[in-house]
Amino acid sequence: MTLSASSQTTLALFGGVAGVLLLASAIGALLKWRVAHGQPHSVIDNLNSRVNAWWVMVAVIGLAFAMGKGGVVLLFFLISFYALREFMSLAYTRRGDHHAIAAAFFIVLPVQYLLIWIDWYGLYAIFIPVYAFLVLPILAAVGGDTKRFLERTSKVQWGLMVCVFCISHVPALLTLQIPGFEGRNLLLIAFLVIVVQGSDVLQYVWGKLFGRRKVAPELSPSKTWEGLVGGVLSATALGAALYWATPFEPWQAALMALTICLMGFFGGLVMSAIKRDRGVKDWGTMIEGHGGMLDRLDSVVFAAPVFFHALRYGWVP
Repeated sequence: MTLSASSQTTLALFGGVAGVLLLASAIGALLKWRVAHGQPHSVIDNLNSRVNAWWVMVAVIGLAFAMGKGGVVLLFFLISFYALREFMSLAYTRRGDHHAIAAAFFIVLPVQYLLIWIDWYGLYAIFIPVYAFLVLPILAAVGGDTKRFLERTSKVQWGLMVCVFCISHVPALLTLQIPGFEGRNLLLIAFLVIVVQGSDVLQYVWGKLFGRRKVAPELSPSKTWEGLVGGVLSATALGAALYWATPFEPWQAALMALTICLMGFFGGLVMSAIKRDRGVKDWGTMIEGHGGMLDRLDSVVFAAPVFFHALRYGWVP
């Protein structure tokens, strides 16, 4: 059986990612043997746990890709569900918010992904920021509890915006009708995830090697200017090198990569500010070595909608 050009390109991307992970696993095993001598070592053990978690995440994404649009929509529906659960577990809520929270989980969340599944852009683009944002405060007000009402309502709304509306723009990339790129939209998701997550990893590496000056020590003590500049420029070059898997020219791929890397960085800062406000280090413990779901997706949250709309207004007639 002959694979389509889209399938061949997707396999090439996953093959490249698998090659990088194999190299990382080999390096981790070598460090464990030569440096730690098989004994517990906080830095090396953390590195290996992160690499192992990446193997699992890549396998899950690969399985969703193999299932096509339905698999991808289902995967990100589940991601949004767990992300929203993490967010709400740290938010201050009261009994009067129960109806609004239930509606967020069991009505707004599934409807948003259903609208993406049936490709109703005119509604999924405004369903949460217009209709849900109006209805949820009504449900909270009917509860009759006015204590810290504005704060509580805002947290439910912001949780939906971050965990459902923004994340849902990843599978929404499958709905874009780009001339000459038909049937290849999964590659847009791959480009977004590889570049944004690659930027996170490269910022961490550059920061560890050369980091001196903190960007925002009160929000994220580990982020440095050296890490930011080195990581973003490296990920921009990575994005330019992946132009062959996109509808972009090399310079367009570089500009798009630069944009989503910067949005990813600022998304990480915003989500760190929320964690600091709640007095926690991580959103959860769901992913070994990575914290919770939102710890892994904080950069994607801000990058996905920008990437989606840049594509829609720049490449869709």
